[in-house]
Amino acid sequence: MTTKLSTLIKDIKTLEIVGDIDKNIVALESDSRRAEKEGMFVAVRGVTTDGHKYIPVVASAHVGAIVCETMPAQFEPGITYIRVEDSSEALGRLASAWYGHPSQNLKLVGVTGTNGKTTTATLLYEMARLEGFEAGLISTVCNYVGTRAIPTTHTTPDPLTLNRLLAEMVDAGCEYAFMEVSSHAAQQKRIAGLHFTGAIFSNLTRDHLDYHGSVENYMNAKKAFFDMLPASAFALVNIDDKAGRYMIQNTKAKTYTYSLRSDADFRGRIVESRLDGTLLSLNGKEVEVQFTGRFNAYNLTAVYGAACLSGLPKDEVLINMSRLVPVAGRFQTFRGPDGVTAIVDYAHTPDALVNVLDTIRDVLGGEGYICTVVGAGGNRDHGKRPMMAQEAACRSDRLILTSDNPRDEEPEDIIAMMKTGLSAEELRRTLCINDRREAIRTALSTCPAGGVVLIAGKGHEPYQEIKGVRHHFDDREEVEAFFNS
Repeated sequence: MTTKLSTLIKDIKTLEIVGDIDKNIVALESDSRRAEKEGMFVAVRGVTTDGHKYIPVVASAHVGAIVCETMPAQFEPGITYIRVEDSSEALGRLASAWYGHPSQNLKLVGVTGTNGKTTTATLLYEMARLEGFEAGLISTVCNYVGTRAIPTTHTTPDPLTLNRLLAEMVDAGCEYAFMEVSSHAAQQKRIAGLHFTGAIFSNLTRDHLDYHGSVENYMNAKKAFFDMLPASAFALVNIDDKAGRYMIQNTKAKTYTYSLRSDADFRGRIVESRLDGTLLSLNGKEVEVQFTGRFNAYNLTAVYGAACLSGLPKDEVLINMSRLVPVAGRFQTFRGPDGVTAIVDYAHTPDALVNVLDTIRDVLGGEGYICTVVGAGGNRDHGKRPMMAQEAACRSDRLILTSDNPRDEEPEDIIAMMKTGLSAEELRRTLCINDRREAIRTALSTCPAGGVVLIAGKGHEPYQEIKGVRHHFDDREEVEAFFNS
């Protein structure tokens, strides 16, 4: 695969060019270790390293072109140097051009927000397939090109991986594509150059402050996604969240709203709720769905709205809502032989824990036993740890603090930080068990008949990350092994 350099750079704003642009480029890379002879290297200023310091290395590999924000002190013969204002944005646009602008040949819908991204994007993918369309999915759990599953490493991939996936979707005959858009991806311009048919905002609560530094920065990173939408796109936002209106203040897209509490373009209402499903009203029409909880009612209302705005027939969408099934590790329910219910959920923020536990308590009618097993990830926002413990403790009869993905931290240090959010009375109802397997088995073995055990934080993840190594561990497997023992 080769592309004329002059063609490749048409979509980026160049400030200075030194060298010949009438040449063929054989590869595009932002990783200096993979730079190829006669390829293009884009020097990106990343979180942990600056690609500019590798310009001499890639120059010695005889690349054909280098894109950068700061020109090097010395120019090597035969290499074209292109200076841009923002090399991260340039990489996104170059990646799109390199793969033939695949997003322009798809109905691409992005989903952003603190909670609900995976469920909403996945259910839209499933909805399109139920309607008979080929579709693709880019999500935290797994990427799909049609029915072909591709393992994922990031919620939103880097621009080259992202556009390659979209190009594969086009080649596979996909008409629709749905993707999660993380705040990191928006801020790092990974989605630059993509053409979106629509965007969805679910909600905003505290998360990723280890990266963004403040809630305001985190919110503005998500808003940047809506700011970049074209006038031809739709922007669907949850107006029950105070950040919903803010997201669309400066968008050129046509705006729509969804809500469970007030008038909106797409209005959802819970008629009846159980642990295994909900009778949901959508714009006045009732449908039985296989999901539980107010948070899922929001997700499903967003799915209904976005599906309709994406051109799927409203009546068929409503019928197919009842055929959708929960996403792996999202309020996934397991029934034990002794009347114990285990729920595995990805909830890893204070707000997500509140949503799940309030849902369980509501379905139980304010009565019944709830035990929560939860930890917090290492090398991430420390401030949310005591908040998570406090929210879980005040909504549970028993709390078990355990290891999540400790990464480079010691599990007992993370647990100790979580305990600082608990009162003396809450501490008396709390166990600290570092070993996650033991914590799960303890919760299940001590739960009375009719009780519920919530195992939160990891959801679909089939591993625990400890000191840089991922060890196989799956909460769902642990529950099934206990119930079958």
